Amino acid sequence: MANKNELTQLDRIERNSLLASKSVLTFEDVVLLTGFSGSHVYKLTCSRQIPHFKPHGKHIFFDKAEVEDWLKQNRVMTTDEINKEATNYIVTGKMKGGKTA
Repeated sequence: MANKNELTQLDRIERNSLLASKSVLTFEDVVLLTGFSGSHVYKLTCSRQIPHFKPHGKHIFFDKAEVEDWLKQNRVMTTDEINKEATNYIVTGKMKGGKTA
């Protein structure tokens, strides 16, 4: 017989595989996907900081690709990327994106 720990792991695996196959997510799915608390996700929807849908004015749904894109905003460059960009700037006088000094 499986112990409680094994059942918890199996449940998590099952939820994650179901989540991976969905393109439209529920509120609970987004909590699982992001790792944020339910209250934080609710605050994000109320303040319109995360893209979401309310087709009937009550239930909240999310497009999985939009949530993933939202999570990947404001990327922070690595030290190596900054150093390469600085070297390129010194050599060519151009910043990333073609801007000149």
